[in-house]
Amino acid sequence: MTGHRPDTRDAGPRSAGSGLPARRAHATRARRKTGPAYPYALYLPAALVYTVIFLVPTAMAFYFALTRWTLFDSEFVGLDNFRDFLAEQNLSIGFRNTVVYAVVTSALKVVIGLGLGVLLTSKLRLRGFLRSLVFFPVLVSTVAVGITFSVLLKPDTGLVDKALALVGISGPDWLGDASTALLSVALVDVWKGVGLATVIYIAGILSIPTDYYQAVAVDGGGAWHRFRHVTLPLSWPATYSVIILSFIGGLRSFDLIWTMTRGGPGFTSDVIASIIYKQYQAGFYGLSTAGNVLLFVVVTAIVVPLNWFLGRRQVSP
Repeated sequence: MTGHRPDTRDAGPRSAGSGLPARRAHATRARRKTGPAYPYALYLPAALVYTVIFLVPTAMAFYFALTRWTLFDSEFVGLDNFRDFLAEQNLSIGFRNTVVYAVVTSALKVVIGLGLGVLLTSKLRLRGFLRSLVFFPVLVSTVAVGITFSVLLKPDTGLVDKALALVGISGPDWLGDASTALLSVALVDVWKGVGLATVIYIAGILSIPTDYYQAVAVDGGGAWHRFRHVTLPLSWPATYSVIILSFIGGLRSFDLIWTMTRGGPGFTSDVIASIIYKQYQAGFYGLSTAGNVLLFVVVTAIVVPLNWFLGRRQVSP
């Protein structure tokens, strides 16, 4: 029995080609049906906390920056507060000191934190105790650290100058000299914060697969080669985190500087945050709020491009 049979010689390629968009559309519909990884209800508490703690105060700060306000009253003045704050004669000094402070502290935390991270992941006796010792300053109150080092750095009577005198060195007035005040506070900041950088580096170094180190050993490489070709590039995610966290902290730094120098001598160690606080102390609440908004804008304008640039350099094992 014979009948008409359609010619299917060329049907294979056409059906395959025509079926591909259909399969893609089906996969897209399937993804849409499955929805997010978790129910939306699980996101609600975090969204609520974020709104109450961050979004609402930020919106209120932007509004009150446009007013002259007290606890019981406010008067809308537009952009006058921003204009007056930008006209502050010490603002240029404060901005320069803020950037210098952030660069110095973050750079030293990266270098020292990486060195300590490598040391404390090696086969070292008392490694656990040394890790605790390095991290301990992070747990101490910043104000307590500032007061303690203010006493230690006093000229002639301070422990630092007395220790230098034993080897015949006459120490400067660390916090009273305009040329050393900001740097002295920055070094104290590094001492206090390098423990956190070290912990980040320890986590990053321990996450590197041992196969890479074994490959270097097979090729006859020594400790320097392991550090140069494995540890340094593959600990970049840790470096990225330390730079971002330290830089943001440096740009916003206030408590340690205020405790140790109060922006002095004169205005030579003032940063933007201390200038804002002085305006608040004088009762110019709207002006200080405008300063906080400007500081927020400055930090965002610096950190967002920095985050994008450093993120492009990520290296994964």
